[in-house]
Amino acid sequence: MARWSAIERTLRASGARTIAGVDEVGRGPLAGPVVACAVIMPAEARAIAGVADSKQLKREERERLAVLILERAVAVSLGAASVAEIGRHNIYQATALAMRRAIARLGVAPDAVLVDGKPIKTLGVEHTAVVGGDALCYSVACASIVAKVTRDRLMRSLARRYPRFGWEENAGYGTPVHLAALRAAGLTPHHRPLFCRRFVNEGGEGGEAFR
Repeated sequence: MARWSAIERTLRASGARTIAGVDEVGRGPLAGPVVACAVIMPAEARAIAGVADSKQLKREERERLAVLILERAVAVSLGAASVAEIGRHNIYQATALAMRRAIARLGVAPDAVLVDGKPIKTLGVEHTAVVGGDALCYSVACASIVAKVTRDRLMRSLARRYPRFGWEENAGYGTPVHLAALRAAGLTPHHRPLFCRRFVNEGGEGGEAFR
């Protein structure tokens, strides 16, 4: 992503000087929270070379870019929804909660908010939703990178306490290593029980371990 997107330029032309890009990471894993980030990048500055959808970047590149984003951002904030909150509500509402928290914690009030994906009825703030926004909008891509780096670091930290699940590599997603450990050892406090049951039952085996 070499430059600001047409969407962001249009918003700026209409008078929005502070555009918050918002994205989340962690909707699909079997373990760990969902983490959201809101970022306002300086309108007068050129886009950071190499910024793109975090899923398309290698870990080393995400780490490098996250440092630059944090250094140059007008404002950046994080929000999360815990495993308990995911279970209490659902992943959709928990994602909205994490995004609301991130937006509320921004030190600068945004004139416009860009969110990756479809419109979120419960977000609580006026926003423009862009499907594939993390690959199309510079500010959303910046949020995607910071959210991904933050959540991956958290999962690596948890992996030191629960080493057999491979979280330092799979970030809580349902890889063969993770599933094998679940079947052998069962759930930890950081697992999403409903996700684990669905994942294993859909795979046709291992459901007994999660009942």
